[in-house]
Amino acid sequence: MRRVNQRAVLGACAALAAVSSAVVPAGDAQAAATIIINNINAPGVGFNDPTPAAPVGGNPGTTVGQQRLNAFTYAANLWGATLTSNVPIVINAQFTPLSCTATSGVLGSAGATFVFRDFVGAPRPATWYSYALANKLSGADVNPTPAPQINSNFNSNLGTPGCLEASFWYYGFDSNEGPGGIDFVAVLQHEMAHGLGFQTFTSGSTGNFLQGFPSVWDHYLFDATNNVVWANATAAQRQASAISIDKLVWTGANVNAGAAVTLRAGLPGVGVSGPAAGPLGGTTLSAGEASFGAPLARPGTSGDLMPVVSSTGNPAGPGCGPLTANDARAVQGRIALIDRGACGFAVKAKNAQNAGAIGVIIANNVAGPAPGLGGSDPTVVIPVASVSQADGNALKTQLRTRSRTASGVVANLSLFGTQLSGADTLGRMKMFAPNPFQQGSSVSHFDTTATPNLLMEPSINGNLTQTVVPPIDLTFPLFQDIGW
Repeated sequence: MRRVNQRAVLGACAALAAVSSAVVPAGDAQAAATIIINNINAPGVGFNDPTPAAPVGGNPGTTVGQQRLNAFTYAANLWGATLTSNVPIVINAQFTPLSCTATSGVLGSAGATFVFRDFVGAPRPATWYSYALANKLSGADVNPTPAPQINSNFNSNLGTPGCLEASFWYYGFDSNEGPGGIDFVAVLQHEMAHGLGFQTFTSGSTGNFLQGFPSVWDHYLFDATNNVVWANATAAQRQASAISIDKLVWTGANVNAGAAVTLRAGLPGVGVSGPAAGPLGGTTLSAGEASFGAPLARPGTSGDLMPVVSSTGNPAGPGCGPLTANDARAVQGRIALIDRGACGFAVKAKNAQNAGAIGVIIANNVAGPAPGLGGSDPTVVIPVASVSQADGNALKTQLRTRSRTASGVVANLSLFGTQLSGADTLGRMKMFAPNPFQQGSSVSHFDTTATPNLLMEPSINGNLTQTVVPPIDLTFPLFQDIGW
């Protein structure tokens, strides 16, 4: 996947209680749907922050608060031009401190204030729909006591000591956030999508329906292990499939038709050959992709594989500092095999590149599948991939008798086959189902194996566009599947 060490997580917060506040529109999106922003921050903070700011990226605001509101209006206009509803959509919006550390944190969260079932115009009986979607389908406000349809919240501490310190909010409209920047418009699009209905209201951690009824999502979430949609599955089956890694898929026709023209054909892998490859010869190992370095592409990058075994970094770990003379001689003009741990993936890749490596394989240090490699370093220009701990150990077994001039084990970092990256073998879009379960992220996002990156993955990616339709993105097709 393309997570970064400076990990920016986007949350799906299924908050089902209304927030009482007078509606003070910061801007309306007048198009196929009208979206009204309800600024609930107190004076002087959040969307009312008076700190002076220079206009940036087409955003003319001259204070931080103005730029935040302008960006929200801009993102609302994007969704307003895409969706159709004759009922205005009101979004409660605020900036407050959210969960954060120096290297990871939550950027924002959003969710429907209420869910409804069996309303006039409901396509499916006994099924929960988000407030905004229920209004669209009904053609009128379905709430006897009308209220805002969405709650949203964004991290006011981003870029301060102890909170994603190397990052900052970028309020421009041009998707040109640059190094360290987090595109606020992209985050807004993502969080608004959750509030509009891009989430299930069934508990993935327990498998239990909300008050005994499925959500509209559950008619399209498919447990590929037991061959049953969530709406018809048992709670135990839903709970298990929420942590099934690659066995939770989407069956909606619009998403999967869009996936065929949006997702890349071919899965990342490491082909193994050579006279010393032993039982690995002629096999292709599953690989995880990196968010940095040269993208994997056919015919791939091939070379003798050499291990990096010494530690010179602080904290000490293979590849965490400049390579020793022996390791540098071993990897020059070859592909470096480095164990995960102690420092960032991009750090290891850069040190290997500086020593002359033409590619890097990171061996996982815990059981499980090959992980995605997060991180950011535009100066890394060689391909980088990961393999599982088991496959890494198998490679190291074959390398134990290598010389410093040739190992006899050849690795090829490439794409293999025709399966879509982010879909299963039947072309069904994978949903995010990591083990262990990640509250706020699991199930209600597309899987992180999707290539190209999609707006509704659980972590922000720097190469997103503002487009939500194929062949760029699959968010709107999912909305079409559920009734938008």
